[in-house]
Amino acid sequence: MIDTEFRNSFKLSLYSSLVLAATSAFGATPTIQGQSGYVNMPSAWVEPDGTFSTGYGYDSPYGSTWVSATFLPFLQLTGRYVSITGTPAFSSIDDPEYGKGYGRFKDKVFDAKLNVWKESDWMPAISVGATDLLGTELFKGQYIVASKIFGSARNFEASIGYGRRRPNGLFAGARWVPTSLPHWAVVAEYDANNYKNDYSAASTGAASREKGLAAGLEYRWGWLGAQVARHRDHFSANAFVSIPFGEREFIPKLYEPAPFDPKKAPPRATAAEWQQDGSRGAALAEALVKQDFKNVRVELDSNVLKLTLTNNRISNMGRAIGRAARTALAFAPEGTRAIHVTYTKLEQPIATYEFQDLPRLTDYLTGLADRESFLQTVAVRYATPADRIDDQQGLLAAVREEGKGLAVQVGQDGNIVQVVSEDREANRFKTIPKISFFFNDPSGALRYEVAAATNYDRRLGQGTYLNSAFKLNILENVSGVTQKSNSLLPHVRTDIAEYKRGSRLKLNRLLLNQYLTLDERLYARASAGFYEEMYRGVGGQILYLPKDSRWAADISVDALQQRGYRGWFDKLDYKTVTALGALHYKLPYDITATARAGRFLARDNGVRVEFKRRFQSGVEIGAWYTKTNGKDITNPGTPANPYNDKGVFLSVPLNIMLPSDTQATAGIGLSPWTRDVGQMVASPGDLYDLFEQPRRDLTTYDGLGNFAERRDEQNLPAVNPPVRPMPNMWPIFRYRLEQSFSNTPTLPQWANGTLLGGAAILGGALLDKPFDRFMEKRDGTRAARAWNNVGKAMPVLLTGAAAGAVALGDARLQNMGIISLESIAGAAAVSIATKRIVGRARPNEGLGPWSRTSDRSNASFPSNHSTIAFAAVTPFAQEYDAPWLYGLAAASSMGRAAGRQHWVSDVVAGGVLGYAMGSWLWQSQRNNTGSSFAVAPGPKSVSVAWSGSY
Repeated sequence: MIDTEFRNSFKLSLYSSLVLAATSAFGATPTIQGQSGYVNMPSAWVEPDGTFSTGYGYDSPYGSTWVSATFLPFLQLTGRYVSITGTPAFSSIDDPEYGKGYGRFKDKVFDAKLNVWKESDWMPAISVGATDLLGTELFKGQYIVASKIFGSARNFEASIGYGRRRPNGLFAGARWVPTSLPHWAVVAEYDANNYKNDYSAASTGAASREKGLAAGLEYRWGWLGAQVARHRDHFSANAFVSIPFGEREFIPKLYEPAPFDPKKAPPRATAAEWQQDGSRGAALAEALVKQDFKNVRVELDSNVLKLTLTNNRISNMGRAIGRAARTALAFAPEGTRAIHVTYTKLEQPIATYEFQDLPRLTDYLTGLADRESFLQTVAVRYATPADRIDDQQGLLAAVREEGKGLAVQVGQDGNIVQVVSEDREANRFKTIPKISFFFNDPSGALRYEVAAATNYDRRLGQGTYLNSAFKLNILENVSGVTQKSNSLLPHVRTDIAEYKRGSRLKLNRLLLNQYLTLDERLYARASAGFYEEMYRGVGGQILYLPKDSRWAADISVDALQQRGYRGWFDKLDYKTVTALGALHYKLPYDITATARAGRFLARDNGVRVEFKRRFQSGVEIGAWYTKTNGKDITNPGTPANPYNDKGVFLSVPLNIMLPSDTQATAGIGLSPWTRDVGQMVASPGDLYDLFEQPRRDLTTYDGLGNFAERRDEQNLPAVNPPVRPMPNMWPIFRYRLEQSFSNTPTLPQWANGTLLGGAAILGGALLDKPFDRFMEKRDGTRAARAWNNVGKAMPVLLTGAAAGAVALGDARLQNMGIISLESIAGAAAVSIATKRIVGRARPNEGLGPWSRTSDRSNASFPSNHSTIAFAAVTPFAQEYDAPWLYGLAAASSMGRAAGRQHWVSDVVAGGVLGYAMGSWLWQSQRNNTGSSFAVAPGPKSVSVAWSGSY
C-alpha cells in the first residue's frame, strides 16, 4: 500500500495564476513524465532556475500527474503519480473487498536530471538523469543525453542519448519552432523504451508497444502548454502549466495603499507639550494603526522618539519600517534628535533601526539623498530586551479604530472569501473555507475534506496569547477509510480516519502561549493546551539566533497525551515526551538545511533532515527525510527494510500573485498520512519559522529593503537580491589534489606503513575467535546492544562534527574539517572496494573467521564504521595533539565486534586504513589555513575559544 497526503489551502492564487502574458519563444518543454524533453525521451535541457511545472500526460497505458521543479540552475527534480490502466491495484484472498474502491494500480515515481555541461558555441549541453529513484522502482533507469541548438534563429534543437533499462539503448529527439509561428513547435523522437519489460505489460497492453518513432505538435502561450503526439498505433497528450518562481512577482501592486501623507499630520508640538499631552503620542499611534501596524508602543525619551510595532500585512520588514519612520517623522516633536523603530513579532523585539539624522531621513524619503549617504546616518541592529517599550500612558487604548467589527472580505489575503475582524493589538477572528486531499488508501485512491475553519487569537498580556481553532466538517469521505494499520509502533498518526469519524464540529486547537525574549537573539516559548486535532500537552522551545546569519539553533520539548476521537475534551491513554534539537544552516542559492535529532512522537529516536530552496519570488520548495530506530513495516516497509518517513512541500507567498501586499502563504505538502515513524506534533508556534523572514530581511545587504518605495530603489540588491550562486569549488579542489599527490608517501614510507599495519591486523586476527566466542555468550545483552549501537552511530556523529567544523569553525578548524571529510570519502571508497575483493564472511554468519560470503556487497573485511571513525578523527588528533581521539574511535569501533557484525581484525584493518588516509591528507594539506569560533581538542580536554566578533 502506498499512502500519500496532499493538503492544499484553497487560495486565490489558483485564479491569479491564470493572469498570463504570452511569450514569444519556447523554453525547455516537459515530456509526458514531466522532465524536459520531447514526447517520452529526455533532452539535456533543464527549465530556467526556479521554474515550477505541473501537468497531466497520458500515453496508454500510463497516465501521469506530475510536478517538476528546477531546484538549482543545474538540477531538475520531478515527482509523478502514475496510474496504469488494465491492472487492479490490490488483491487479497482473505478479503475480496480489499482495495475494491481503489481502482487501477498507481505508483509514485521520483526522477532527477543533472546538467553537467552547459551548451557553448561548439559543445552541446550534457546531462545525466535517473528515473524512479525511490519506492517500488517499477520505472527505474539511467541515461546520459547531449543537446544542441542550431540555426541563426536558434529555432531548431536536436538531442541524442543512451539509456539503461528505461530508456533502453540509443534514443534521439528534435524540435523545430517556426519563426513565423513562435508559439507552435513540431517535435519528433526515437522512443527507446522497452515497454515489454514494464510492470504487468501483458495485462496492460504495454507489451504490444514497440520502440520507434513518434511525432507531435506543441503549443505554448505564457505559462500554459500542450502537446499531442502520434506513435505507431496510438496518440498521446500532455498539458501543463509552468510558473517562473525565479521572478520577483507576477502581478503589480495595483491596490497597495499609499504611504502616510505628511500633510495630514497635526501641527508640530514642542517636546514639553508632547510629554504633557498624551493625545500627541496617541495621534501617532492611531496613524500607524490605520496603516495596519499592530502592538504599537510610543515613547519620547529625552529627544529620541522610540517606537515598537509590528505589521501583519506588509511582507518586507524594511518597507514596513520605512512607512513607520515616515509617519514618525511627521509627528515628531520639535527638537527630536533621532527616531528609533523596533520591529517585533508577538511583542518580541527582533530588529531596531536607529535614524540619527532626521533631515537626511527626510531627504532620502523625498528622493533628495542617495542610498549611500543615507546609510551613513542609520544603524540597523538586532534588538535587545531593553528596546521593548511599555504602554504606560495607555496611548494605544486611546486609538480610535474604524471598521474593527466583523466584515466579509472577498479576495483578501489570498482567500476566496473570509469573515474577519482584527484590532490594534492583533486580536483576531477569522473564518475561511478549507479543503484537504488525501491520496492512496486501499479503500479509495482519493479522499477529501471540505470544512469551515475558524481561528480566534487574543492577547492576554505582554507576550501572552490565547490561540484557538475550530473546524466544522461540511463534506468529507476520509472517514470511509476502512483498512486497519499493521504498524507495530504506537499509532500516533495511522488512526487518523478515526478522528475524521468523530464530531462534525471540533475544537482543533486551544493554546495558551507565552513568548519571551531572554536576551539579545535568544527567544523562548512556553505552551499548554490542545496542540492539534490529535494531541494535547505542555511544552516549550528555546531559539538562539547568532549574529552570523548562516545558522540558528533551537530545542523543543513537549509532554503530550493523545486526544480522543470526538475532538473535544476526551482523551486516549497514549502519553509521550518528545524532545528535538534543531540546527538550521544557510547554504548558497538560498538553501536552508535543517537537521533535527531526538525523540519523536512514537517514542522512536533518530534524525530528520530537511532541505528547502527559496527563490527570488519568495517561493520555497523543500523535502525531508527521517531515519529513526522505529521499525515501520507498513507496506512498502518490511522487517528487513522498514519504511522511513519522507515528503516534499511547496510554500507560495501570495503577495507575488495578488494586487496588494500580504504575508499570507499557500501551502502544498505531499507526505505520508498513515505512518507512525518519524512523526512530530504540530508546533504551537515555531520560533524559527516566526523569526526567519524578519531575520532574512535584516541581514540582506543593508537591511533596509524597499525602505522609501522609490523607483530607483527597485534594482538595489537589498530590494531585489540577486541569487548567490554556488562558488566554483573546482580550483580549490584541484589545488588540494595537487597538494596531496605532491606529498605521496615515498617507497620506504609505504614499506614501513605496510609492515606496521599488517602486523596490527595480524595481531587483531589472533583475537578474532576468542573475542567472538566471548561475545557470542553475551549476544543480545543490554551491554552488547548498547556497545554495538555506539559503534553504529559514532561514524555519523564524527562526520557531522567534521561538517560542523567546516560550517562554524575558524580557518584552522575549517581546514581540519575539510581534510577530515576528504579522508572519510577516500578511505570509505577504498574500504568498500576492498570488501568486494576480499569477500570475508561476518561472524554472525557462522562460517568461520576467513570464510568467504556469498554477498560481497555485505562483506566483513574491513569495517567501514572503523574506517570512517579513524579517518574522521586523525586530522584533528594530529593537528591538535589529541591522541585520546584515537581511543574514542577505537572504543566505539569495537562495538561492531561486540555486536558480532565484524571480527576484531576487520576493525583493526579499518582503523589502519582510516588512519593512513587521514595522516596522508593531513600532512599534505595542513597548511591551508587563513574566524571567530574555535573548538580545540587538547591532549586531555576540549577547549572552546571565541575570538574577534561576528
